[in-house]
Amino acid sequence: MTDPKTIAFYDGAADQYDNCFDSGAASTALKDFMALLPDGGAVLDLGCGPARASVQMRKVGLKPDPVDASQGMIDLANETHDIGARLLTFDEIDMVDAYDGVWANFSLLHAPKPDLPKHFAAIATALRTGGVFHIGMKTGTGEKRDHIERLYTFVTVEELHGLMKDAGFEIIFFEEGSDVGFAGTNDPFVNMRARKIA
Repeated sequence: MTDPKTIAFYDGAADQYDNCFDSGAASTALKDFMALLPDGGAVLDLGCGPARASVQMRKVGLKPDPVDASQGMIDLANETHDIGARLLTFDEIDMVDAYDGVWANFSLLHAPKPDLPKHFAAIATALRTGGVFHIGMKTGTGEKRDHIERLYTFVTVEELHGLMKDAGFEIIFFEEGSDVGFAGTNDPFVNMRARKIA
């Protein structure tokens, strides 16, 4: 289920959000993810925001499919990059064997915690066997809103490992850290990459 307050924030702050995070270069996590994909591979950029990651994927010859639940973000992505971004919520992921990779970088943290298993299962179905799934999540417990009304779901590293394995993924990398996001708070996070094994 999409949270209306979270979507309303991103609809109204798309330009400001993009300006905050545009470094003009691919992050280390994105570079490492792209290096695992076949030449010309298809990638679902799930919760693409302004589609900066999709731009980097396109530069190296990958075929990104940027999707987001925020119309404001979709409009910004297409007006700025002509990238073919389209409106899609987590609940609408119904593709089968369509992608070589899924990039979900700090997007699924806006999904309600009870919905995570079904979203992971849908991502596994959308990936081809051997496909790579990258996910970034904030670590912790429970759910809460930040001071700008975005709903967050927190996971422990152990919980994320379990979700990955239950959905049919083999974990190939993870790292923990902390960073300051748009809300200005320094929060712990985990990045994880996994490969679909069945």
